[in-house]
Amino acid sequence: MIGNKSIAYDKAYNFALRIIKAFEYLQKNKKEYILSKQLLRCGTSIGANISEANGAISQKDFSAKISIAYKECLETKYWLSLLKDSGYIDNKTYNSIFKDNDEISKILFSILKTTRINKKQ
Repeated sequence: MIGNKSIAYDKAYNFALRIIKAFEYLQKNKKEYILSKQLLRCGTSIGANISEANGAISQKDFSAKISIAYKECLETKYWLSLLKDSGYIDNKTYNSIFKDNDEISKILFSILKTTRINKKQ
């Protein structure tokens, strides 16, 4: 793991590693190349945006990057649902990955609420 920046960063980094493994599995074993690529893109982007937020030059910049990371979580959930409903991943795998994603999205949403409340004060 790179650094110890935040709980959100660490969770997103570990989540990205799971997404990479899922991508490799889907491509190698299921011969699925379109949805898995989308999942890889947004699932790894979460941590990248948190990393950028950690280097933000202002509160507004920080909030914008966390907002993008949160939206990437939502998009990841969409692709996971499509993969499950199209039969490429089973319910157990879906539930496990979705649970991790949901935990990260709740953390990010909480950070967003806090930064926006602090901005108003």
